[in-house]
Parts: sequence; structure tokens; C-alpha cells
Amino acid sequence: MATPFTPLTSRQHPVVQACRELASARGDGRTVLLDGAHLIAEAFRSGIPIDSVLAGARFLEESGHDGRTLLGRIQQTGGTIFDASDAVIAAASPVRTPSGVVAIARWAPVAPAEVFAPDPALAVGLYGVQDPGNLGAGIRSADALGATGVVSIGHAADPAGWKALRGAMGSTFRLPVSRASLEDLLAAGTARHVTVLAATARGGVALPDAPLTGPVLLLFGGEGAGLPDAVIPAGATRLTIPMRAGVESLNVAVAVGLVLYEARRQRQAGGR
Repeated sequence: MATPFTPLTSRQHPVVQACRELASARGDGRTVLLDGAHLIAEAFRSGIPIDSVLAGARFLEESGHDGRTLLGRIQQTGGTIFDASDAVIAAASPVRTPSGVVAIARWAPVAPAEVFAPDPALAVGLYGVQDPGNLGAGIRSADALGATGVVSIGHAADPAGWKALRGAMGSTFRLPVSRASLEDLLAAGTARHVTVLAATARGGVALPDAPLTGPVLLLFGGEGAGLPDAVIPAGATRLTIPMRAGVESLNVAVAVGLVLYEARRQRQAGGR
């Protein structure tokens, strides 16, 4: 028999305060804030430990049996389920129009070396991608198209932030995601004998001709400026996605998707 959910009406409760801190990027580096039923379900299916869930009346009513089943399963694995008032949900949720359910889960980025396994590596490095939604979308593209991992480089957005997690729609929990300096990432890649390819708006090898079958690290730049020349490693191969004249650049998640699609095509053609 399922244990009843714990009523929660105080906006000052410690779990509400914890949600607020995570929403403001003042977390402890080991826990994350999940907003929305889809993301919570994806985390649970991926084996991410979920410590607390705050479920509002609207979510409990609209999600019906499926929603209560999910909450019951989380409860069985040690998570605390709070039957939260609307005021509590509004205080705990990071969005203006709350989805009706938020959770605190345990997740942290992995070491950069982990994005290069298995062999042949197909790792993605996102340099200077400061919009967390773009970072999350890039992670989702990487997951969909077979990357072995993603690294948020330097001062790029935090992959553990709630906006980035929501943008990735659960992909963060399905493949290795790291946060590292460019120097540490390149050192880890050198140890795995990867080839570095840097995506540039112009002047590089056309994407269909780029060597993508071996272990590679693909570097992409952020919004607007792209990948600065100063950070492209010596010896890296520059690649360019052919585009119509007059188009300056692509959204980073779109660029990631196109390059990984070509890498997948080449690897399948080569029997990998």
C-alpha cells in the first residue's frame, strides 16, 4: 500500500528554500532542480536519484493515474513526495507559469575524460555557449545523433542549471555531460588520441569532406561570435557547414546536429 503524500503549505519549508537556491544557481554542485513531469520522468527512468518532489493539485488532477504511478515509484525508491499548495508550487518553481510539479535530484557533471568513451569517441565541446537553453538543445542534439558526450567549456552555461536541463529534455541523464576548461578537455582528449575539429563559419574543410570516422572532439562556439580563432588549438582541423550566401551562422544546436549527422553517416558507411 502506497504511503500518503506529505502535505506542504509553508513557503518557508527547507525543501522550498532548497528549490529557490537551485533556481538561483546557488546549489551545492551535487543536486539539481527539475521542473515539469516530463523531465522528472526522464530522470527517474535514467536512474537519477530523486530526493524530493513537490506536486501541486493541478498536476495531481491532470496527470491522473500515470502521474500518481510515477510519484509512487519515486516514493518507493526513497524520494519524499509533497502534496504542495499552489502557493508553495509558485514559490518553488523557477518558471513564471509553473508546470505544477518540481523535484530535487542528485546529479553532477562527470570528469571530461568520460566523454571520450567508448572508442571511437565522438565528443562535443561547447565553448562560450552562454544561453542555457541553447546548451540544453545542443546536449539533446548530441544525444539524438550518437555523440559519446558533451562538455560545457569554460564560462559557458552550467549544464546542471534548471534551464539547461529543461532544454535538454532528459538527454543530460542519458550520456556523459561534463564541465571543464578547454585546457583540461584537450588534455583528456590527447590522452585518448582524438583528432580535434573546430566548427567555423567559413574557411574550413566542407563538412562532407571532414574526417569524422576516427576518435574526434568537435568544438563549437557560442552565440554570435562563434568559436574565437584564439582558442582553436594548433593542429586542429577547421570544418565549415556549407550554407547559402548571406546566412551568417546557425544556432549551435543546429550546427551540432548537422555535424553529428554527417559523422554518423560516415561511420555507418565505414562499417563502424
